[in-house]
Amino acid sequence: MIITRTPFRVSLCGGGSDLPSFYEKHGGCVISTTINKYMYITIHPSFQKDLTVLKYLKTETVKKVNDIEHPIFKQCLKDNKIKGVEITSIADIPQGTGLGSSSSFTVGLLNALACYKRKFVSKEEIASTACHVEIEELGNRIGKQDQYAAAYGGLNYYQFNKDGSVYVEPVLMSKEAFHKLEENLIMMYVGGVHSASEILKEQSNNVKSGDKEKNQLKMCALTKKLKTELESNNVDAVGKILHESWMLKKTLASGISNPDIDKWYQTAIKNGAIGGKLLGAGGGGFLLFYVPKEKQKQVIDSLPELKPLDFKFDHQGTIPIFVS
Repeated sequence: MIITRTPFRVSLCGGGSDLPSFYEKHGGCVISTTINKYMYITIHPSFQKDLTVLKYLKTETVKKVNDIEHPIFKQCLKDNKIKGVEITSIADIPQGTGLGSSSSFTVGLLNALACYKRKFVSKEEIASTACHVEIEELGNRIGKQDQYAAAYGGLNYYQFNKDGSVYVEPVLMSKEAFHKLEENLIMMYVGGVHSASEILKEQSNNVKSGDKEKNQLKMCALTKKLKTELESNNVDAVGKILHESWMLKKTLASGISNPDIDKWYQTAIKNGAIGGKLLGAGGGGFLLFYVPKEKQKQVIDSLPELKPLDFKFDHQGTIPIFVS
């Protein structure tokens, strides 16, 4: 039995610049952190050696890997030439809520399969392989930030280069500033699920030219500014930059926000939040706010229809937590 644990991510600034249609022309950058909400993947030999058993939202039992319905399971098992195993996935938070769960699943599965083969793989190899599986082999119109965040973990600045390579740089802060950032971020569940790939497909087409391309460039500039502010321990700058970035992000595709999300956002701002954003591609999931600690209860109480999520930052990325 092998169990891997892979974190979900919270993107602070720069989302969308990790799409090939943008970074191949301009280069991109994102700042994100992982949190202590996880995807767990378990793998062990199947009792019936000729059967492969997969358990997620449904259960699949097949004799041939090509008969698997789940596209990521199917591709990863084919690529690794593994069959005759039983694999389960369990997550702390549902998919489609803007926390990069699909890529956390892929990263955690690749890590588990590598451990099963008794093969060491670096975090870079896991992240780049997950990108290859999801974007190139499966043809999903998504970016690269989720795979790298899930693999590396921590608070990082990700640079997406024109040649497709990715640089990962930890954001270095004082211990006091780091804890202040962690304390002043709150997440509120707005419900619903979204199709990230559909929204990102529209966004990918939109940022190739015109005002939307200019707005994505402005978001990259804000990301670099945020890095400078954080490394100067100016944590309170996060709220204003989140707000500016969210106003720009809403212009990039039609499904990113909706009237309810806009209403909740404005209510939070009126009650003490300095800034915030909807996590993920848009449409549903979690609202993230930067709120001074003394005003957090007021913000939460002003949004009784939303559910706050208690979380801390994760520092490890994907790891095996049990190898029998």
